[in-house]
Amino acid sequence: VQLVESGGGLVQAGGSLRLSCAASERTLSTDAMGWFRQAPGKEREFVAAISGSGGNTRYADSVKGRFTISRDRAKSTAYLQMNSLKPEDTAVYSCAADWLLSAIVTGRPNSWGWGTQVTVSS
Repeated sequence: VQLVESGGGLVQAGGSLRLSCAASERTLSTDAMGWFRQAPGKEREFVAAISGSGGNTRYADSVKGRFTISRDRAKSTAYLQMNSLKPEDTAVYSCAADWLLSAIVTGRPNSWGWGTQVTVSS
Protein backbone atom coordinates (compact mmCIF):
# COMPACT_ATOMS: atom_id res chain seq x y z
CA VAL A 1 0.00 0.00 0.00
CA GLN A 2 1.29 3.41 -0.92
CA LEU A 3 0.24 6.46 1.03
CA VAL A 4 1.11 9.97 -0.17
CA GLU A 5 0.61 12.98 2.06
CA SER A 6 0.18 16.58 0.95
CA GLY A 7 -0.94 19.91 2.34
CA GLY A 8 1.81 20.65 4.81
CA GLY A 9 3.48 24.03 5.05
CA LEU A 10 4.20 27.07 7.18
CA VAL A 11 1.37 28.79 9.02
CA GLN A 12 1.10 31.31 11.83
CA ALA A 13 -0.24 30.33 15.22
CA GLY A 14 -4.02 30.34 15.19
CA GLY A 15 -4.13 29.46 11.52
CA SER A 16 -5.41 26.37 9.71
CA LEU A 17 -4.12 23.71 7.36
CA ARG A 18 -5.70 20.67 5.74
CA LEU A 19 -3.60 17.61 5.13
CA SER A 20 -4.52 14.97 2.58
CA CYS A 21 -3.47 11.33 2.37
CA ALA A 22 -4.03 9.59 -0.94
CA ALA A 23 -3.88 5.80 -0.87
CA SER A 24 -2.99 3.54 -3.73
CA GLU A 25 -5.66 1.50 -5.44
CA ARG A 26 -4.57 -1.52 -3.44
CA THR A 27 -5.86 0.08 -0.26
CA LEU A 28 -9.29 -1.22 0.46
CA SER A 29 -11.87 1.49 0.84
CA THR A 30 -12.77 -0.24 4.11
CA ASP A 31 -9.29 0.17 5.66
CA ALA A 32 -8.99 2.40 8.68
CA MET A 33 -6.72 5.42 8.18
CA GLY A 34 -4.99 7.75 10.56
CA TRP A 35 -2.38 10.39 11.25
CA PHE A 36 0.72 10.50 13.39
CA ARG A 37 3.27 13.22 13.99
CA GLN A 38 6.87 13.44 15.08
CA ALA A 39 8.55 16.60 16.28
CA PRO A 40 12.35 16.99 16.35
CA GLY A 41 13.85 15.10 19.26
CA LYS A 42 10.53 13.53 20.21
CA GLU A 43 8.89 10.17 19.66
CA ARG A 44 6.22 9.71 17.06
CA GLU A 45 2.73 10.18 18.52
CA PHE A 46 -0.77 9.26 17.47
CA VAL A 47 -2.93 12.18 16.30
CA ALA A 48 -6.20 10.88 14.87
CA ALA A 49 -7.80 7.86 13.21
CA ILE A 50 -10.97 7.05 11.32
CA SER A 51 -12.63 3.70 10.70
CA GLY A 52 -13.20 2.25 7.26
CA SER A 53 -16.85 3.29 7.29
CA GLY A 54 -15.96 6.76 8.54
CA GLY A 55 -18.37 6.41 11.41
CA ASN A 56 -15.82 5.96 14.16
CA THR A 57 -13.05 8.43 14.97
CA ARG A 58 -10.35 8.71 17.60
CA TYR A 59 -8.23 11.70 18.61
CA ALA A 60 -5.27 12.42 20.83
CA ASP A 61 -6.24 14.61 23.77
CA SER A 62 -3.84 17.30 22.58
CA VAL A 63 -5.79 17.89 19.35
CA LYS A 64 -9.40 17.25 20.39
CA GLY A 65 -11.64 20.15 19.43
CA ARG A 66 -9.04 21.56 17.03
CA PHE A 67 -8.37 18.78 14.50
CA THR A 68 -10.93 16.82 12.47
CA ILE A 69 -10.23 13.65 10.53
CA SER A 70 -12.43 12.66 7.61
CA ARG A 71 -12.29 10.49 4.52
CA ASP A 72 -13.58 10.11 1.01
CA ARG A 73 -13.89 6.38 0.46
CA ALA A 74 -14.50 6.76 -3.26
CA LYS A 75 -11.13 8.48 -3.58
CA SER A 76 -9.34 6.36 -0.95
CA THR A 77 -8.27 9.64 0.60
CA ALA A 78 -8.16 10.75 4.22
CA TYR A 79 -8.00 14.34 5.42
CA LEU A 80 -6.87 16.08 8.56
CA GLN A 81 -8.32 19.54 9.07
CA MET A 82 -6.18 21.38 11.59
CA ASN A 83 -7.53 24.57 13.13
CA SER A 84 -6.25 26.87 15.89
CA LEU A 85 -2.75 25.63 15.26
CA LYS A 86 -0.11 26.10 17.94
CA PRO A 87 3.69 26.16 17.70
CA GLU A 88 3.74 22.83 19.55
CA ASP A 89 1.86 21.28 16.61
CA THR A 90 5.02 21.68 14.53
CA ALA A 91 6.07 18.22 13.32
CA VAL A 92 6.27 15.86 10.39
CA TYR A 93 2.79 14.45 9.92
CA SER A 94 2.52 10.93 8.54
CA CYS A 95 -0.46 9.02 7.26
CA ALA A 96 -1.13 5.40 8.18
CA ALA A 97 -3.53 2.67 7.13
CA ASP A 98 -4.59 -0.73 8.44
CA TRP A 99 -7.68 -2.85 8.26
CA LEU A 100 -7.98 -2.48 12.05
CA LEU A 101 -8.72 0.90 13.65
CA SER A 102 -7.17 -0.36 16.88
CA ALA A 103 -3.88 -1.07 15.12
CA ILE A 104 -3.64 2.58 14.16
CA VAL A 105 -4.65 3.91 17.57
CA THR A 106 -1.99 1.74 19.23
CA GLY A 107 0.70 2.79 16.76
CA ARG A 108 0.99 -0.49 14.85
CA PRO A 109 -0.48 0.15 11.37
CA ASN A 110 0.82 -1.96 8.51
CA SER A 111 1.25 0.94 6.09
CA TRP A 112 2.93 4.32 6.44
CA GLY A 113 3.39 7.38 4.30
CA TRP A 114 6.60 9.37 4.07
CA GLY A 115 5.20 12.41 5.84
CA THR A 116 4.66 16.11 5.26
CA GLN A 117 6.16 18.95 7.29
CA VAL A 118 3.89 21.27 9.25
CA THR A 119 5.50 24.32 10.82
CA VAL A 120 3.57 26.70 13.05
CA SER A 121 5.25 30.00 13.80
CA SER A 122 4.52 31.99 16.94
